[in-house]
Amino acid sequence: MQRDQGLGLVFLLLLLGGYVVSATDSSDYSEAEVLPDSFPSAPAEPLPEFLLEPEDAFIVKNRPVQLRCRASPATQIYFKCNGEWVNQNDHVTRESLDQITGLVVREVDISVSRTQVEELFGLEDYWCQCVAWSSAGTTKSNRAYVRIAYLRKNFEQEPLGREVRLEQEVLLQCRPPEGMPGAEVDWLKNEDLIDPSQDSNFLITIDHDLIIKQARLSDTANYTCVARNVVAKRRSSTATVIVYVSGGWSSWTEWSECNAQCGRGWQRRTRSCTNPAPLNGGAFCEGPPFQRVTCTTLCPVDGGWTEWAKWSACGTECTHWRSRECQAPPPRNGGKHCSGSMMESKNCTEGLCARTLAPGMGVAVYAGLVGALLLCVILVLCVGVLAYRRRCRHLHGDITDSSSALTAAFHPGNYKPPRQGEFTDAHAPSRTYIIQCTLFSRSLSISACSELCCIHDVHTVFPVCMCDIYRLPSEGSQTVLSPVVSCGPSGMLLNRPVVLTLPHCAQLDTPTPDWTLTLKSQTHQGAWEEVLTVGEETLSSPCYLQLEEECCHVLMEHLGTYSLVGQSCPPQPACKRLQLALFAPRAPCLSLDYSLRIYCIHDTPHALKEVLDLERSLGGVLLEDPKPLLFKDSYHNLRLSIHDIPHTHWRSKLLAKYQEIPFYHIWSGSQRPLHCTFSLERGSLAVSQLTCKICVRQVEGEGQIFQLHTDIQEVMTLPPHSPLPSGGTCLPSSQVGPYAFRLPDSIRQKICASLDAPSARGCDWRLLARSLGFDRYLNYFATKPSPTGVLLDLWEACHQGDADLVSLATALEEMGKSEVLVVMTTDGDC
Repeated sequence: MQRDQGLGLVFLLLLLGGYVVSATDSSDYSEAEVLPDSFPSAPAEPLPEFLLEPEDAFIVKNRPVQLRCRASPATQIYFKCNGEWVNQNDHVTRESLDQITGLVVREVDISVSRTQVEELFGLEDYWCQCVAWSSAGTTKSNRAYVRIAYLRKNFEQEPLGREVRLEQEVLLQCRPPEGMPGAEVDWLKNEDLIDPSQDSNFLITIDHDLIIKQARLSDTANYTCVARNVVAKRRSSTATVIVYVSGGWSSWTEWSECNAQCGRGWQRRTRSCTNPAPLNGGAFCEGPPFQRVTCTTLCPVDGGWTEWAKWSACGTECTHWRSRECQAPPPRNGGKHCSGSMMESKNCTEGLCARTLAPGMGVAVYAGLVGALLLCVILVLCVGVLAYRRRCRHLHGDITDSSSALTAAFHPGNYKPPRQGEFTDAHAPSRTYIIQCTLFSRSLSISACSELCCIHDVHTVFPVCMCDIYRLPSEGSQTVLSPVVSCGPSGMLLNRPVVLTLPHCAQLDTPTPDWTLTLKSQTHQGAWEEVLTVGEETLSSPCYLQLEEECCHVLMEHLGTYSLVGQSCPPQPACKRLQLALFAPRAPCLSLDYSLRIYCIHDTPHALKEVLDLERSLGGVLLEDPKPLLFKDSYHNLRLSIHDIPHTHWRSKLLAKYQEIPFYHIWSGSQRPLHCTFSLERGSLAVSQLTCKICVRQVEGEGQIFQLHTDIQEVMTLPPHSPLPSGGTCLPSSQVGPYAFRLPDSIRQKICASLDAPSARGCDWRLLARSLGFDRYLNYFATKPSPTGVLLDLWEACHQGDADLVSLATALEEMGKSEVLVVMTTDGDC
């Protein structure tokens, strides 16, 4: 009944409200004279967009987690967890206004406790998501899962200690305890964190196992696996890894002397278990530490006299004599020699011998004695003179002209007289050679090379030649970078390295290495084999190679046939230095035809000399100085074309627009001199002026242009162009042979004596090598009896062109070798 009365009261109030509104509206209508046809509508509100969505969270211990979301535009935002709406009183709501869009931004937080999560039954994790409302509709966020974080105490698998031999691989396994979230695993070595990025010998696998790639002695330690997550941190039991070294025998010592001085005895030799010595419980060497064999020592036999011989006839001095020998028995096996005199004499007439002499007999006796004495003196002088001459001949290489040493102590010398101990030959001279390659045309035969390119000395002949038959075939992407040089006799072994300088055409001025350079030599069977690769030298490498921009210096101990090859080192393509040479005919031009020849050759002295000699034989002349061109390892051909020909007087016979030289023909470096010919035809014999452009470039690479303005009648009168000396040497003729640059012996010996011995402060030959730039592989010099001497040989070869003593003096000054600088100033006239 009361409910019906309440509903009636509500209905009455609604009627009264409608009447009031209607009355108000009617009054308004009465005041307005005109009503608009339509009213503007508000713009449609977009769907809510979440600016922040709730994220997964873990409850650590009993601390609740906060979930937050933010949306715009939104009139209301509520959380729904596990399909049920969260009570409105549990929401913390904040509102703000976006200054850019003018829309309302609403942010809501809720708190989820451990109790709420634990009350959930079932396999599904506790989750929550936001639902935002606007006038346009609703939008739901992603689900955020709330889990209780934990980490069990016990490891599923703990690492176990091991004893391993040196350089063996070690695997330590670890399975962390079960946890939420999953545990992260670290490894400790003696309580220090292991970082594989700092020590590449360690590797931590995806299964959390620790791998020691090659066990070192320093890896003997205690290792611990540590598991951690947001709630806890667990440590496994410690695993001790012991790296042991089993012992190894040293070499046997020499056999001792026989312990018996006479008769049967013993000899003994020993070895020790020190190569290496056993460490950390490693096994001791197996086998006996000594050996013993029987020996027999011959007993010494003292000498004994034979019986006296019969007395001789009585002489003019009234004496006779007799003799005996130490042969009964003779002394043997270290026995004593006979004591006493071998001869005795006595008066044979009991003092009654008449001593009268014939007249003049005394003078004859004295004259005979004087003659015998003079003969002895003459023999002694002859023997002395012969010995002196023989000694001077042996020491010929060490004699230095004092006047030249004072006036020009650093006299040039491309070949130094060989120092002692250079050759294995018993008649070898006593000083060392540095061979500077003298290159001749490839058209020379072996005999011609041997006659023209030999290096002569009193005891030694080193032929150095470059011939066609030694042309090196390229392999794969390799390219020949230097001429093939043969120095002989081939296979000769030297006791001290010599320096062979090879010009090359590799472009080496890039900041990053783009060449893999290899030195090759030819075997006696004619095959080519690698001697060394630059940057990959080992103790077994027979040579050392010092690179410069235009040449390389090879320290070698075997004479033979050598050449430098290379290939690109990815990712950068390498470049070769080439030269472009333009030639025209020199003979009187009685024909309307005319030709221009362009050669593409290596940028080395011998290559240009070969082309000049070839053109000289063909009657050609060089029109311009050769132009450089960098040829890139890009597999693109070299393209040549001719342009701007005056068509009123000249016509090109070339049918195509250009000519091309295949990439591989140039890159291989083993082809004959490559060239292209442009055949032209003039309108009449009266035409002599030729103007044109010749463009030479690598496709998608660099190029050069020849601007040709010439009178073909004047070309006939030009002298043969020869930019190189007739000898075709790598160095000017004033810097080869006896004029080559070298240090005086006194300065060299002083530097070697000061730097050969190792220094505790490091101020020895190693520091000199770093100062001179010869420190790419120091082990090569360390194996030589005098490392400093080999360094100085290499330094002399590198500075044949400039004789730069300042670099050596500066290096010695920085090392603090003031006493050597004093010697250089005094003896070297620096």
